[in-house]
Amino acid sequence: MVLYFHTSKLQKICNMEREAVKKLGPQCARKLMQRLQELDAAECLADISRVPPPRCHELTGNRKEQLSVDLQHPYRLLFIPANDPVPQTADGGLDWEKVTEIEIIEIADTH
Repeated sequence: MVLYFHTSKLQKICNMEREAVKKLGPQCARKLMQRLQELDAAECLADISRVPPPRCHELTGNRKEQLSVDLQHPYRLLFIPANDPVPQTADGGLDWEKVTEIEIIEIADTH
């Protein structure tokens, strides 16, 4: 998949392990790097497991239309589909098979 970043600061954290360790600690930074490699290697969003450990899933409530993968509890890597237009299934849901671009928007504790 093609990865974009919401801010240059977030891109720096995601692309430089030293910055990630400084911001998140060594264990969470290692998990972040692993998740980013998985996302980068995937052809589409459907290639990312919906069960642990990544547990890629759509969020609800005020984070509707966002997705996340687990990092080190309680942190998650949050992103949105970046395809234009966003691919949808016949029933209006997100078509995971056709999402080939995502924008990383945040690393956060959503709990």
